[in-house]
Amino acid sequence: MRIWRRFGGYSLYELLMTLGLVILIMTLGVPSFGAIVANQRLRVEVDALFHAIHLARKESVVRRRVMTLCPTRDGAVCEPGSDWSDGWMMFVNTDRDLPAVRDDDEPVIKWSAVHPENRVIANRRSFSLRSTHLRATNGTFIFCDRAGRARPRALVVSYTGRPRVAYENTRGQPYSCPD
Repeated sequence: MRIWRRFGGYSLYELLMTLGLVILIMTLGVPSFGAIVANQRLRVEVDALFHAIHLARKESVVRRRVMTLCPTRDGAVCEPGSDWSDGWMMFVNTDRDLPAVRDDDEPVIKWSAVHPENRVIANRRSFSLRSTHLRATNGTFIFCDRAGRARPRALVVSYTGRPRVAYENTRGQPYSCPD
């Protein structure tokens, strides 16, 4: 008596259909996943600067000193211009110079690098936050994804030093990334 054993496996047709289905799902899913990652990356940058502005407001009151945020590459020297894409730092601006220049005796409180796929542009060279009796520097940061996968957003700083996140300007138009 002979017993036939059937060996398990897939036919070529089943394999091709499964592979085609996987390719279809990946084709539809990967671009939207890229947008999710880009949005999350921008959100991290916005949150970091948002919390730094709150910390600067608090430190200006506690220390009774001017706290300044400025763009930097190395966390030691303020860079000229309005491109904050390399990073930014917060320091105690004891001599209250304008435009802000960090001297050797002025301590750096916080320094952060920006992710290379993000771009941060501001309409100010620096932002100074003062104690309660003087107003702060107002202005806007615009955060962009270099690949254009995420919607640009802005961090708007009021005269009182309070930040808020916005997707549209005061005219109701969406923010755009400068080239």
